[in-house]
Amino acid sequence: MEGLFDTETVFLGNPLRAWLLAAVTALIIYVGLRLLRLVLIRYMSRVAGRTTTYADDVIQEAVTRTKVFFIAFVSMYAGSRVLAMTPDVEKALEFFAIVVITVQVAIWGNAVISGIVEGETRKRLAVDPNSVTTLGALSFIGRLLLWVVLVLVALENLGVDVTALLTGLGIGGIAVALAVQNILGDLLASLSIVLDKPFEVGDFIVVDDKSGTVERVGLKTSRIRALSGEQLVFSNSDLLSARIQNFKRMYERRIVFSIGVTYATPRAQLKEIPGIIRAAIEAQEHTRFDRAHFARYDEFSLLFEAVYYVKRPDYGVYMDAQQAINLRIHEAFETAGIEFALPTRTVLMSQHAP
Repeated sequence: MEGLFDTETVFLGNPLRAWLLAAVTALIIYVGLRLLRLVLIRYMSRVAGRTTTYADDVIQEAVTRTKVFFIAFVSMYAGSRVLAMTPDVEKALEFFAIVVITVQVAIWGNAVISGIVEGETRKRLAVDPNSVTTLGALSFIGRLLLWVVLVLVALENLGVDVTALLTGLGIGGIAVALAVQNILGDLLASLSIVLDKPFEVGDFIVVDDKSGTVERVGLKTSRIRALSGEQLVFSNSDLLSARIQNFKRMYERRIVFSIGVTYATPRAQLKEIPGIIRAAIEAQEHTRFDRAHFARYDEFSLLFEAVYYVKRPDYGVYMDAQQAINLRIHEAFETAGIEFALPTRTVLMSQHAP
């Protein structure tokens, strides 16, 4: 029994003294790392409660996701450094170290990606709901790339020929990309819409001969509610390749309209008409007069052209202003005795003796 507890007794190639030192080292590091994790979680929790950004929340979540198996392995690996080990044991430890570190880094990366996506979702949900779907797609792509990179790095460290593997994956990737190129095109177009923002949910847009209000921007298609009530569905790639008019981003509306009076109108009254039109425009609340002129001699009328701006982009505001302008011009013409032109045709008839 005395020989068994002798610190110089060799057990599995190492004296008992070395085994005790390894165990104490591993225990101290394990307790220290657990305490450090606990302190960091509490500190980041207090910091997160005092700030409005989500960066500290992401860090707190990543620290919380530090797994016990990772701390235990790091502790045991540190303790094993004081032991003499055979090459096979060293190789096995190196293998487990690569696996454990890869898994833990993947867990940290997932926590960071999830935290960023959740923070951006909360921030954008009220102002840009259509970006939430794309954020989910970006989250998936980010996790996929994270795992691919980590697995390739782990295989490289384990001695696997990654070059040949990447070559095979590249050929397979090209085949897959060709098979789903339309889907990938729409997905990239969705990301472009969210990042470049040519339009957003709620915008009134015109695409070629179709028009309506944007209801949703999805990963593959966008939905627009037409003025006549039906829903129009566009693929995102086709939508971006078309010429889009976004009326919601109109700061003011330029209006051009014409009025025709009869050829019998006296010259003195013709000179008064631009002033009448100007007064009618300037009498409205949300308008800015630009010009009014006797433009040309038309087929059956003397044509006056007027231009003004509506300072608000709302179509209803424009129509209210145009209606008021028309009524005011009609009243002024009625008072002055100016007649609006109607399509007329003069027929000359001649009689021939029988």
